[in-house]
Amino acid sequence: MTYREARMQAAALLKAAGVENEAAESWFLIEAVCQISRSFYLLHERDEMNPEQEKAYLDLTEKRCQRMPLQYLTGEQEFMGLPFAVNEHVLIPRQDTEVLVEEAIQILKNKMPDAEVLDLCTGSGCIGISIQSFCPDTKVTGADISKEALQVAKHNALQNQVPVSFVHSDLFSEISGRFDMIVSNPPYIPSNVIDTLMPEVRDHEPMGALDGKADGLYFYRRITEESVAHLNDGGYLLYEIGHDQAEAVSGFMKEHGFNDIKVIRDLAGLDRVVRGRR
Repeated sequence: MTYREARMQAAALLKAAGVENEAAESWFLIEAVCQISRSFYLLHERDEMNPEQEKAYLDLTEKRCQRMPLQYLTGEQEFMGLPFAVNEHVLIPRQDTEVLVEEAIQILKNKMPDAEVLDLCTGSGCIGISIQSFCPDTKVTGADISKEALQVAKHNALQNQVPVSFVHSDLFSEISGRFDMIVSNPPYIPSNVIDTLMPEVRDHEPMGALDGKADGLYFYRRITEESVAHLNDGGYLLYEIGHDQAEAVSGFMKEHGFNDIKVIRDLAGLDRVVRGRR
């Protein structure tokens, strides 16, 4: 089978399985398997594929047809212009989360360039690693309850050559000391909404990183209350939130003595980040 024939077959299978953008996805998969550039493909599309590569390519295509996320198949996702390894133990970094990172970076650069930062529920480490990369004078710690996620985060810190340290912790249980900033993208999907999510998310991304309990607000309540003991005076707490959670999360912050509370919207105009100062 030639490169072109393999791509056409993969695209047809993806389309039949209901995968959108099948032409682009068939390319991303062949790029990942064969490690080839588009210019190489255009010059060699009528050449025969290596049989091992052909099998690997069609195997990945079949997994994508079963709605396994493309990023888990290629093993990587870009975030803030940086490469991040991903697998089934971590959420796939999303562009919406860059709003949280950009707000954190703006505060750090303008007000506290040498701050100590805690990235709670770090997952792949994309938030903390990005902050450390863009604010090199900060000291960033990432924490997660999942040991498997922390292995991914440690790999990503090494890959991006930043000195982020990591702690295995159920929220603040193993966290000592105080920080100038705490950032978090905690689980915030209400339990009864999980079944309505896209199959790529519902069936493949880690449930522990998605499920925010009955109303989706469980972790915001806990983190806000417990953060008080771990924030320096004048320290900031920043969250990524669901589009309809700004009022509730802002209320939790007010209850626990935060001020300068601000809601930031994403590029789609939806509420995406809540920040407050202790």
